[in-house]
Amino acid sequence: MIKGLLDPKIDFVFKNIFGSTKHPKILISFLNAILKPKYLITNVDIQNTDLEKHFVEDKFSRLHVKAKTSNGDVINIEIQLKNEYNMIKRSLYYWSKLYEEQLGEGDDYSILSRTICINILNFKYLKNDRFHNGYILKEKETNEELTDVMEIHFIEIPKLKENSDEKDMLVAWTEFLKNPESEKVRKLEMSIEEIKEAKDELVRISNDDEQRMIYEMRAKILKDKISALNKAKNDGMKQGIMETAKNLLKLEMDISIVKEATKLSEEEIINLKKILEKGNN
Repeated sequence: MIKGLLDPKIDFVFKNIFGSTKHPKILISFLNAILKPKYLITNVDIQNTDLEKHFVEDKFSRLHVKAKTSNGDVINIEIQLKNEYNMIKRSLYYWSKLYEEQLGEGDDYSILSRTICINILNFKYLKNDRFHNGYILKEKETNEELTDVMEIHFIEIPKLKENSDEKDMLVAWTEFLKNPESEKVRKLEMSIEEIKEAKDELVRISNDDEQRMIYEMRAKILKDKISALNKAKNDGMKQGIMETAKNLLKLEMDISIVKEATKLSEEEIINLKKILEKGNN
């Protein structure tokens, strides 16, 4: 019996498809679509292929895809479901670690390879409407490129427009990640070998009981993490609202004004007022 397909945006599934040494053509196609290099990537050395149980169970672990291309580029790919409001700094940190670890003691800087971080986001993050943004180092006024050694990409899946050109391979891959069971993807897999290979691998994983069990475990862990992040955010917002209410009450604002400004209930404001009055006595 064919079961429903697993979500390729869950990092465990993404890594199984795009970070598998059994299917290098998938990653090669994906990287060529993103980077659009002058010389097409023809081969990839996929690293950190292990998916040990303790990594899958650790909600703080990041299941990255790492590879070195036939063009000599060092690549790191991360897929992220929830906005943790630190993507830019975290990506720069990962980039710096990838760049630094290429150099052993006594090695010359000349051996350092171009290093690229690719962030696939299931949320809107950057302040523009493009679903794909790539950044390099340039001079602020003349736009002169300092070096091509650093490149950071963001692919924001929700920004992909319905009428995007599916002949563009990055659009095709983003459609696959967005909804592999869609009619668009069914058409794409009929004409694009690598999309079909990725879809076939997704079907295989989805029908493997052990893989599905690991997926469900990983999905739950990520869901719990997202819930914890949401709670922390809501708690922070609530704390900010309470502080605003306190400040308004200290200014002897009427309860009706405080209620309108903070959306707190009258009972909450009265209790807060009593706490403030007790503290002043």
